[in-house]
Order: sequence, then C-alpha cells, then structure tokens
Amino acid sequence: MRTVTLTSNNEPIRLQKALAAAGIASRRACEDLIVQGQVKINGKLVTELGTRVDVEKDRVTVRGVPVVFDTGRVYLALNKPKGVISTMADEEGRPDLTQFVLDYDRVFNVGRLDGETTGLLIMTNDGDLANKLSHPKFGVEKTYVALTHGFATDETIHKLLSGFDLEDGFIKADRARIVDQAKGHTLIEIVLHSGRNRIVRRMFEYINLPVVDLVRKQFGPIHLGGLKLGHTRQLSKLEIGALLKFAEGVKPRTPRPRDKTAAAKKRR
Repeated sequence: MRTVTLTSNNEPIRLQKALAAAGIASRRACEDLIVQGQVKINGKLVTELGTRVDVEKDRVTVRGVPVVFDTGRVYLALNKPKGVISTMADEEGRPDLTQFVLDYDRVFNVGRLDGETTGLLIMTNDGDLANKLSHPKFGVEKTYVALTHGFATDETIHKLLSGFDLEDGFIKADRARIVDQAKGHTLIEIVLHSGRNRIVRRMFEYINLPVVDLVRKQFGPIHLGGLKLGHTRQLSKLEIGALLKFAEGVKPRTPRPRDKTAAAKKRR
C-alpha cells in the first residue's frame, strides 16, 4: 500500500492541501469547498483558505462526512464463502480470512459470521473503528436473507418481531418480511442488531423453520451489493465516511456500493 505524507515535521499544513492529498477533490475544488462553507475542523466551520490543519489530531468533515487522512488505513468489504472461519488465524487449521487480504498489512475482521453463513464482512486495520462497530452499545443493524425449510406465515413474522426467550436471553428482530415461498421453503429477510453467536439460525430453529442457507446482505450503512462470493473490494470514500459517522452514533444515509467490476479481487 502506498503511503502519502500529509505533514512536514508533524506541523500543520494548509487545509486544501490536506483535503486534496486525502483524495477529496482537486486542490482548486477543495478551495471552493472551503470558501462555500462545506468544511469543518473539530466541529467549527472554516471558510479561510489560509487555515492549517493537524491531520494527526484534528477532526475534519466535508459536508458532514469525516475525512480519512491516514492513507495507510484499509477498509474492505468481503463476501465470505461457506467453510471459512471468521478469524485471521484458526487454531484448528481450518480455512480463515487471511487468504482474502494477502495484499494488506494487519487487516482484521469487524465482527463474525459462522462458518456456514456467507455474505458481508468488513475488513480493516482501523482498530478504533472496529472496536466501536463491534461494541454492543452501538447496536449496528445487520440484514440477513435466510432460506428456511418450511412455510412461514404472518404469525411467523409477528413472532420474530415480538420476540421470545432463548437460552442466553430475550431476542427479537428489528424488522422481518417474507420475500418468497416455493417447494416447501421460505425466503425471509430479517434485520437485527444483536451480535450473539449464531443468533439468526437459533431464532429460526426456535420457531421451527430451520435455516438451509443464510447470507448477510448489509452491515450498518454498508451493502454487499453485487460483490461476488470470495471477492473483496475497497470501500468508497462515501462508504468509509458513512461508517465513521455511524461509529460516532450518527445514522447516515446508506451510500450506494461502487461498481464491483472496478475493484473486486479474488484471493486464492
């Protein structure tokens, strides 16, 4: 990964230069953003082009979206395949996540998916962000699509939404809906913020609709989109900004995933 130096002897530099180096826009376009009142430093509106910023300490936002100045930071979306364990080093020698991030240094997963569940995992080397997104108090919503054995009814959905007690406590879905039914199976979309172990599978087992297949489609503001199974892509700047805002307790608008053909990579 290429690293861009944004400071000289750890001294503050001009704001427009820092923004341009962070990839926000060209230097001239960044100057326009500043003059138009679109930029804040530590929550304070800045309109003077001579303003300097300490990229290691100051918090800068453009139109409310946090700016990432550390170009060594990595933010990835992975579509995890079945049979892969959500860890960077499995003690039993099972396939783990390392194979998908060979080109990146010290990247790790945010949260987990069980071995038989596929779908979206966020991978990053931003420890502070990962800790916040993993903490239960933030209540990050996750969206899953479950293929279950058996037919669901409106009563089934009501039961998921009203909740019930499992062996490790009460649980209920934030949202749930029937997507399709055919040949003795039901496709159900379920949204919940719990991160408890195998919680989606256990919920469906409780209501006698065992899960045949389970995919996580969304984590917080980030969508899986059309990312292929076993592929990774770098999050766009809008997606990174949305994640950073989410970690600060702000529920941002969900950005659209960028074109998967431009950045998706298969790790073997």
